[in-house]
Amino acid sequence: MSHAAAYDAPDLSDRSIIGTGLSATARLALLVGFVCLAVAVAIGWRSEDPGHVAKVWLQNWLFGLAIALGGLFFVFIQHLTHAGWSVAVRRPAEALMSNLLWLWAGFIPFVVLHLQGRLSIVWPWFDMAAIRSADPAEAALVEAKAGYLNPQFFFIRAAAYFVVWAALAFFFWRNSVAQDSDGSVARSSRMERVAAPATLLFGLSITFASVDWIMGLSPAWFSTIFGVYFFAGCCAAGFSALALVCLRLQAAGYLKGVITAEHYQDIGKLIFAFGIVFWAYIAFSQYMLIWYANIPEENTWYLARQLGEWKWVSAALLLGHFCIPFLFLISRWTKRYKVGLTIGAIWMLAFAWLDLYYLVHPHIPHGLGKHENYAALAAAHADESAHFGDPLNWLMLAGVLGLISGFTLMRLREHPLVCRRDPRLDESLHFHNI
Repeated sequence: MSHAAAYDAPDLSDRSIIGTGLSATARLALLVGFVCLAVAVAIGWRSEDPGHVAKVWLQNWLFGLAIALGGLFFVFIQHLTHAGWSVAVRRPAEALMSNLLWLWAGFIPFVVLHLQGRLSIVWPWFDMAAIRSADPAEAALVEAKAGYLNPQFFFIRAAAYFVVWAALAFFFWRNSVAQDSDGSVARSSRMERVAAPATLLFGLSITFASVDWIMGLSPAWFSTIFGVYFFAGCCAAGFSALALVCLRLQAAGYLKGVITAEHYQDIGKLIFAFGIVFWAYIAFSQYMLIWYANIPEENTWYLARQLGEWKWVSAALLLGHFCIPFLFLISRWTKRYKVGLTIGAIWMLAFAWLDLYYLVHPHIPHGLGKHENYAALAAAHADESAHFGDPLNWLMLAGVLGLISGFTLMRLREHPLVCRRDPRLDESLHFHNI
């Protein structure tokens, strides 16, 4: 809850809200991003395991996508709820969201692989003959989904996701920055009206995208709440990135008195609620239901993530994505204290990345469920490596973060850092938590 309270007068001068000084940082971030990706491509080109290279790119591209999708969700949920508190921090979220206008390009390598007839190194169902020869029982399960899992429909769906996300990002960005010039209240009303159907489109699109691009890596496996799990990960990544962008802007001397501890506390609440508690609730629900049902085509997905080095990744997610940040961010003071929120946001962003690593990289060996007991299974696969030290992971991560950071700052450089003619700005500037 909140109410109006006495506050320090914010600095709304051009010096404080026009980010012209961000150009050098943006160019440096873009340079780092492109150089790291170029080096990663050079290394990957010589790799003897193109499937691993493709999955490394898929995971890191999905990480960048999750940050942008989290920003998009933040923007339209504020319009949907007619929120006033968030106006001061909405422009950075809009800048993060605007990366959806170019992130579609990250899917081009998969189109190229398909044209080369090699996309099965990422999604096995693109080569049904190989699945039939390796495991006829699995092939029967996958063939039953042929109406959905076929190349033509797969790429049509992907194009639809990108069009929906880019169109929503463009609509909210265009109307928000145009309002800075004309001050039209009608633009706020228009964005509020669009926010409701945008919520439905967003939910459907990220659900189907997560099924296609992540669940499809193990085509015989299924989970009815996987889309919600991916949504929670997008919130963890997007809200944490938003906190870090706001903190960095203020550290650079911008938005003094505009963004206050009150706003940081509420961003911290969103990270805590969606990125920690809701994520843990969905993760536990999915695990518990699959464990309880004990159906081989379901539980082998988790068994593969409890073997060899993957068991340590699973344990790290339990502790690092829930237990530790839950205790750290539950205090209101941690969320209000800039250093505390910075630590919490960086931590959650790192574990949002690790969560995608956990989702994308493990593979389910054929015959995994045929061992007499779990001890025999663990012994047979004790050498399963998580490839966590692979420099390709870190180069692609640095590349994606560099591009996300650079293009986000470029957007913020071009327009005011705050929605200065939004009719609810005054409410946001007076915002105070109870």
